[in-house]
Parts: sequence; C-alpha cells; structure tokens
Amino acid sequence: MHPYAWPHAWGLLFVVPPLVGAYVVAARLYPPSRVRIAAFSASQVLLVVAFATPLETIALHYLLSAHLLQNVVVAEWAPGLAVFGLAPAFARELERYAPVRALTQPLVALPLWLGTYFAWHIPWIYDRALENPRTVLHLEHTTYFVAGALMWWPVVHGRWSDGVKAVYLFAAFVLASPLGLLLALLPRPAYAFYAHAPRLWGIGRLLDQQIAGLTMAVEQAVVFFAVFAVYLQRFLRRESIAGAFSETHR
Repeated sequence: MHPYAWPHAWGLLFVVPPLVGAYVVAARLYPPSRVRIAAFSASQVLLVVAFATPLETIALHYLLSAHLLQNVVVAEWAPGLAVFGLAPAFARELERYAPVRALTQPLVALPLWLGTYFAWHIPWIYDRALENPRTVLHLEHTTYFVAGALMWWPVVHGRWSDGVKAVYLFAAFVLASPLGLLLALLPRPAYAFYAHAPRLWGIGRLLDQQIAGLTMAVEQAVVFFAVFAVYLQRFLRRESIAGAFSETHR
C-alpha cells in the first residue's frame, strides 16, 4: 500500500460519533465550560488524525515510530483531554457508581494503565495485534483509551490534594519511562512485524525503533512533567499561603 494512502477508518465510526453523542447528552445535563468543551473536541480531533490519515497507513505497514505515536495519542493525549472535558458535576455523578470509584482510585488506575502499556508492548503480543488490525489491534487501542482515561481521572477529577496529585504524576512518569528508554537502547529490532516491513524515507529498522523509544520517553517527560509542575506549584503556593496565615495569627 502506498505510504500516503488515506485509510478506510470505519472503526472510528464506532468510537468518535458515540463519544461525541454521549458528551453532548452529558453536556446538556451538566454544562461544561468552554475550555472543557475545547479539550474534549481536541481529543476527538486527535483520534481522527491518528487513525483516519496516512499516519494510520504508515503505522500499519511501515514504521514502528508511527505506530508508537498512535499509541501515545490514544493512551495519553486523547483520554486526558477527554477526561478534562467532562464537567466536574458530571464527574461527581459518575463517581456515585461503585465501579467508577474503585477504578479511578490512584492505586488502581495507575497500575492498570502501566499494565496495559507494558502488556501490549510484549513482542509476540505486539506482533499479533498488528497481524490482526481489525480485531486484536482495535482491542489494543480500546484498552489504551480506557486505561488512559482512568489514569488521568485522579489528576483531573480526584479529590486529593495538589501534593498527592504531583506525586502521582511523578510516579506515572518514573514507572512508564523505562519502556521507551528500553526500546531506544535495544541493540536489535524487538518486533518481527516491523523488522520485515518495507522501509520508508531511508529509516533503518533499528533507527526506527530508536526514534520510537526516544519519542515516547521525551513525550512522557514533557507531558507528565508539565502537569506535575502545575500541581507542584499549586501545592507550594497553598503551603506558602497557609504558612503566612499561621504566622499572622500567632
């Protein structure tokens, strides 16, 4: 297949329209702010760009780095923006259900996300998914999105302090980063599917894997540390205000 061919992304019809429809219904009952609406809209645009453009063709037939970029979108960026797009009142309503409360606990959500990420990158599972793009690969991307939404929930809608959220984000980065670094440092291709795939733009098999691993590691460093810095700054500011308040009332 030509690397710049636009794919028939029929699978998105079972994802984006239902998500948008559900969001519209929820927004009528629990109106979100314009910023949250923009965030949710961006999450859906990212899904379309990742799976309904030539990026999908390149990921399925040529480059591991393109597929890993898709994984980052569907496991981190899109679910994070979608969760942020929910109105806090609607999030509180969802948390009335015991399964939602249980799955969005930090000590549950983070291990689920990490387990999903690492399990799908086991070489024989990774290759099997790519060999079955209409079934196993769809399952992979679905679990990525769900696990990503659960992972971001304690940060966006959790009732924990900013300090706890900062620690949570730091732990997420530290525990997830070895995967990208490992891919970048391996001396040989890890995935048979891409080892036998046609080359594109003169990028060799090992260089492709190194680019993929470094992309994942750098992306996680930027995203998680940026959000970590926000919550750490908020925590330190509140601690400073609380300290000043206590000093004035001694």
